[in-house]
Amino acid sequence: MDGNRDPNPTLPVDPDTAPRTPGPLHVRPAAIAAVGAGGLIGAPLRYQLGVWFPQAAGGWPVTTFAINIAGAFLLGFLLEALTRLGPDDRWRQSVRLGVGTGILGSFTTYSTLAVDTDLLLRSHQWWAAGTYAAGTVLVGLVATTAGIAAGAQLRSRRTEAER
Repeated sequence: MDGNRDPNPTLPVDPDTAPRTPGPLHVRPAAIAAVGAGGLIGAPLRYQLGVWFPQAAGGWPVTTFAINIAGAFLLGFLLEALTRLGPDDRWRQSVRLGVGTGILGSFTTYSTLAVDTDLLLRSHQWWAAGTYAAGTVLVGLVATTAGIAAGAQLRSRRTEAER
């Protein structure tokens, strides 16, 4: 019999003998640290790309668009690849939190999408605002789908190589 399975699941669990869980993931210091460490990489990278490729005054926000699309692709790829590698625990969970939520979460910038769209609308650039907002969401969806497909191929190639 499995030592972790409760032999009498219909009876209440004795709290003195029940295995201790570390608590919800969002309050665990290691999880918070992983997200924070990732954020220390993603946000400055996004900022630096904005410095290297500045937006022309009143222009279509190409840099922010490219950042969000790249981030959508990478997040789709990462999450699909991690899912195919096994359950969301141990190192996979740390990678998901550090790279996915931390780096890519702070690298992509949907708050800037909202601000840039608002600025375009305030300057009566309706077409630019609409194409930028809708384009980011639609192209981001396509990029995420492409990332998921690429992540699925990673596992397929690995499985073929093991044969």
